Amino acid sequence: MLATQRQHRILQELEAQGTVRVTSLAGLLSVSEMTIRRDIDALDAEGLLLRVHGGATKTGTFGAVEPEFVSKLAQETEAKRAIAAEALNLLRPDMTLLISGGTTTYEFARLLPRGLGLTVATNSIMVANALAGPAPSPQSGQGQSGQGQSDREHPGGEPGGIRTLVLGGQRTPSEALVGPVTMHAMKNLHADLCFMGVHGIDPHAGITSPNLLEAEVNAAMIAASGELVVLADATKYGLVGLAGIAPLSAVGTLVTDTRIGTGYGGRSALDLLRETVRDVRIVPAGPHHERPARGALHASAAELHPYLPAGPNRPVTAFKGHDA
Repeated sequence: MLATQRQHRILQELEAQGTVRVTSLAGLLSVSEMTIRRDIDALDAEGLLLRVHGGATKTGTFGAVEPEFVSKLAQETEAKRAIAAEALNLLRPDMTLLISGGTTTYEFARLLPRGLGLTVATNSIMVANALAGPAPSPQSGQGQSGQGQSDREHPGGEPGGIRTLVLGGQRTPSEALVGPVTMHAMKNLHADLCFMGVHGIDPHAGITSPNLLEAEVNAAMIAASGELVVLADATKYGLVGLAGIAPLSAVGTLVTDTRIGTGYGGRSALDLLRETVRDVRIVPAGPHHERPARGALHASAAELHPYLPAGPNRPVTAFKGHDA
């Protein structure tokens, strides 16, 4: 593995975990600890991470490295599934939906009732795959809108199916399709609702992405929809990606979980969000909280460096060679 590939993987692990250890990375990448230390030193010199005793942590809250889909899928699973189940209650028969890329939107697509006569346009490979699968079982928590509709037939689809339009384009690490081909496919599309997963949600920065091209496509999806629904677990609060998608005022409904923490100046994040977002829905995160609420210092970061500041530091820049 080349040094640039190895360093990109280190940044992906850092984005996913918040902090990384030299020993863990050495085992993951099958190289010596000295090699990992040299990689961390190089990334620290570029301002892409903060080297601390025993490993590294993020420099601040401005993310420019896009984690891979598989690494994100295993995180916050209970919260994501609860958020997806709640979002089903926004559906009505014969709606046309735009669904963006992301692991939370993937969970939402897996639960979509097949008997509502829905039409879905998506730029997500994984969402499209989920829609091609069988209808969810009655025990999967379809929500109120999926009841009593299982025998309907949608024009252009099989009985109980969902008509699916896949927008073409360049594939990203998050299994989304972006670029000029995607933007061309978005022309003249209109949807009732847009369900969007985001990298970060912040009272000042709004909703953001680490990928410039994906942010462009997501903004076009918002413009083509009657209302924007953001599906974001509490760890996304206070996180700011490289590229802005839209201000919070563009969000009609936000579905998040109970771990939402404190905001700026110690104010409740929920209060700050409700000042701008019309409909904020809170769901239980489940009995096993995989991460602390956004704004609290990550336990492993404190263990690595007890004097590490919890607030934002300097912003990171896009990693060389990254497809954003």
